[in-house]
Amino acid sequence: MCLHNLLTPIPALRDCLLIAGGILMIAVAPGLRAEARPNIVLIMADDMGYSDIGCYGGEIPTPNLDQLAAGGLRFTQFTNTARCSQTRAALLTGLHPHQTGVGILAEDPNQTAPPDAGPGYIRYLNRNCVTLAEVLGCAGYHTYMAGKWHLGYHDREKWPRQRGFDRFYGIISGASSYFQPRPPRGLTLDNEPVPPPEDPEYYTTDAFADYAVEFIRDQEDDRPFFLYLAFNAPHWPLHARDEDIAKFVGRYRMGWDRLREERWAKQVQMGVVKREWGLSPRDDGARAWDELTLSAQVQLDFRMAVYAAQIHRMDWNIGRVIATLKERGVFENTLVFFLSDNGGCAEPYSDLGGGTFEAINKPHAGGAGGPAHPEDGSSYGTGWANASNTPFRRYKARLNEGGIATPLIVSWPAGLKTAPGSLTGAPGYLADIMATVLEVTGATYPSFFRGEPITPPAGHSLVPILVTGDRPTPEWFFWEHYGERAVRHGDWKALRAKSGDRWELYDLARDRNELQDAAATHPDLLAAMTNQWEAWAAQSQVYPRTTNEGSPTPP
Repeated sequence: MCLHNLLTPIPALRDCLLIAGGILMIAVAPGLRAEARPNIVLIMADDMGYSDIGCYGGEIPTPNLDQLAAGGLRFTQFTNTARCSQTRAALLTGLHPHQTGVGILAEDPNQTAPPDAGPGYIRYLNRNCVTLAEVLGCAGYHTYMAGKWHLGYHDREKWPRQRGFDRFYGIISGASSYFQPRPPRGLTLDNEPVPPPEDPEYYTTDAFADYAVEFIRDQEDDRPFFLYLAFNAPHWPLHARDEDIAKFVGRYRMGWDRLREERWAKQVQMGVVKREWGLSPRDDGARAWDELTLSAQVQLDFRMAVYAAQIHRMDWNIGRVIATLKERGVFENTLVFFLSDNGGCAEPYSDLGGGTFEAINKPHAGGAGGPAHPEDGSSYGTGWANASNTPFRRYKARLNEGGIATPLIVSWPAGLKTAPGSLTGAPGYLADIMATVLEVTGATYPSFFRGEPITPPAGHSLVPILVTGDRPTPEWFFWEHYGERAVRHGDWKALRAKSGDRWELYDLARDRNELQDAAATHPDLLAAMTNQWEAWAAQSQVYPRTTNEGSPTPP
């Protein structure tokens, strides 16, 4: 925290005291009790598709998330950035990722920005943004993080403790072994790398939840807390516990075509999607299931079984965190968000998956510290990613709905005004989380921090939706990802692929699967939307770009 954390730089302490309505004012404000301000728990899955969990149409058992949804609110049109680092940057700062310096994937062990990188592409959080932890720390909150950081690697000044978190346990890099994370993709506790785990039962998903629970239980006062629990599941490599895998082996022998149909039917029944949108065609990067050999089908069934086991185990651990909140008597006044950082991952864009079959569940596949690429470890491939993102087109790293649509579950028994189990089709975006947290906690967003000017927040509060299920004014939403562009206003979305020579236009109210390009019939609307995109890009550090973006272009 800003006043008791001795590792927090002194300028940050001064900034906390200078923020209007900051920690000192909160401490003495008449009638303001710590328990009146909600705890904030932000849980994020890694590379999980829109339809993977039960309450969004999936067959994977996720009873704890389903229970949160049954008592809370589900968003059907919430969006991320289509890639992990950029989503984490926007989620934690309330800005567009380029405004934070993370317009492309953040630093990793062998990755830094080129010398000519523009300010939007430096690969770590800059000093002109503040994180939720920094803002809430200055409002008197304890701040905890467990899981995957991936917002700056090559300097402790870029790590979670230096960006507002009192406690941290997890991985700084973007991927690791689940069983034996080792340098350079090893584990960190607070500010120090820790030795590789010797416990043969170690599993990152369990360990991240262990520390999240420990942080909550170790708190001795009744001040509110912010917990950011960023699982690495179900990101490649395919690593899961044998007992969890056994629950799913054979379940997917019917293939991705049948799975997509089953999920879509369940989504329609739930009201998560509209029947009139239909089911998008199978991705052109995946063959029909019956065109594959029997051997390929058996191996692909196992790959999907491991992926399902990763999600199932994550849900079990989320249940442990929720149980801890209830044990401490704080669940009712805890605002919980659950979402995914992007759509299901098709890397390396083969329907047979990435890595050798023998590499699945091998702790050191891809090197001592874990894989740097899906080819080094193991992944489930284009066909299963297409199924994960049912009913939409495409996948992670694309700005189609399959890349950016995420489940968002909001639970807050003491604060939500919508009926338990409600669905909302109101669109939303990652930057809206900061604005929402500011409103419900009374925390103040600073104009200066650590002596640097802070970029004004880009999002809009979701509180009207949490009260009524909607917000009346259509917002503008903008994306840029490695040259691909998109903009949404109301029900209309314009999209231009990196390899495309023109913008496409879709009416998402009638065609959320983006199959009927309306660019030719609405040229004036398209021009207005693309002009808005250009104006946003000019002021959001999309330009100038870097000459080396360091990422392959998905097909």
